Amino acid sequence: MSISIDHTRCVGAAQCTLAAPRIFTQDDDGYSTLLPGHDPADPMVREAARACPVRAITVRET
Repeated sequence: MSISIDHTRCVGAAQCTLAAPRIFTQDDDGYSTLLPGHDPADPMVREAARACPVRAITVRET
């Protein structure tokens, strides 16, 4: 599974960080980013993608 964040769409709502704090964090500007060493298979990844109000997160099976 792979996770990508479209940084041109991200508005910094932090819903992904709230849904999956072991996977996502916010950078110094308040935009979403993946934590180092994250587990892309964590079941909360899909919940975080659904929670994103601008659909900036894409989850793909690999």
